[in-house]
Amino acid sequence: MSIPLNSEQVLDREYLEIRGKILELAASLDRLERAAGCVNEDNRMNLISQGLQILLQETDQTKAAQIQMLFSRVYDDTWREQFEL
Repeated sequence: MSIPLNSEQVLDREYLEIRGKILELAASLDRLERAAGCVNEDNRMNLISQGLQILLQETDQTKAAQIQMLFSRVYDDTWREQFEL
């Protein structure tokens, strides 16, 4: 049986990867801002903004679960009929 890591050990292990992902996200947002045109009215930008807000909130629910639900459809038993499958 493995012994769970404490928060400092998790941070030690994950820090560089998290830092890299934040930098990658910042670079993507910079490219959007520099590009010609405007996507402020695009619903995907709204979803990205909501996802970032989730990351900043203190909550009992896991952030990953909240973001997964933000970018997912609610399950519908009739999905096969909707997509004509």
